[in-house]
Amino acid sequence: MSHKIETIRIVDLETGYRSGSRTTVITRSVSASLYSGELTCLLGPNGAGKSTLLKTLTAFLPPIKGEIFIDNKPLSDYSDAELSKVIGVVLTEKLNLNNMSVEELVGLGRSPYTGFWGHMNGNDRQIVAEAISLVGIGNLSGRMIQTLSDGERQKVMIAKALAQETPVIFLDEPTAFLDYPSKVEIMLLLQRLAREKDKTVFLSTHDLELALQIADKIWLLDKLHGVTIGTPEDLALEGEMSRYFHRDGVVFDRERGLFKICHKMDRVVRLIGEGPRFNMVKTRNRG
Repeated sequence: MSHKIETIRIVDLETGYRSGSRTTVITRSVSASLYSGELTCLLGPNGAGKSTLLKTLTAFLPPIKGEIFIDNKPLSDYSDAELSKVIGVVLTEKLNLNNMSVEELVGLGRSPYTGFWGHMNGNDRQIVAEAISLVGIGNLSGRMIQTLSDGERQKVMIAKALAQETPVIFLDEPTAFLDYPSKVEIMLLLQRLAREKDKTVFLSTHDLELALQIADKIWLLDKLHGVTIGTPEDLALEGEMSRYFHRDGVVFDRERGLFKICHKMDRVVRLIGEGPRFNMVKTRNRG
């Protein structure tokens, strides 16, 4: 396993929006680091500021206060051209791209290196082919974008980010709109890319249980407490998951590291047996 290197350092960051003389602060006092070779998931309740934090880290929004460093260089010191070779971004929005093939779209990831006209040489084409192969979409290479499923499109966008050859990849809700098997496939793909290609992969998600099972690190974002960081196991055992996501009818099971629905019982049944059917009934009906 390669040595983890700090690629991004955040110091006393405040995020939000400025409109004229008015400033709206969304999150406060965020100090944290992201490392190469790790998949980090950003979790938090709706309205906690996950998208705002991501937009600030990718320089789409200026910070209200604080510093962001990439490879010990302030984010504000990077030109757009320099940043395009450091950070790859995969957004949630479905792009309306018709009459473009998968290979052509992935090739757009080479634009920071090919210039305005986008003339690719043999090395560029090889990098595009490798990105397509890494994501496992070689069979889609010649397909038109409008013919793809949501899951296939998401893989294409990840391949485009890989073709960009950036050490850092940010993703905003990459598993939104996908069915459960596709969610698992995308998350495992991102985990593998982080580890095998030594990328710093940081993503926001609402898929709590998937993040707990797959992420190397979790960032729990909350307006009151800022960011709480740890491994999924540490956050579960220390009770942070229960604190951040407590709702009536939902309980975090520390032993299993998963959320469960707490049914309100109006009667008691004695259950006797063993095996898969017994365990399923027991789990489903446990309050």
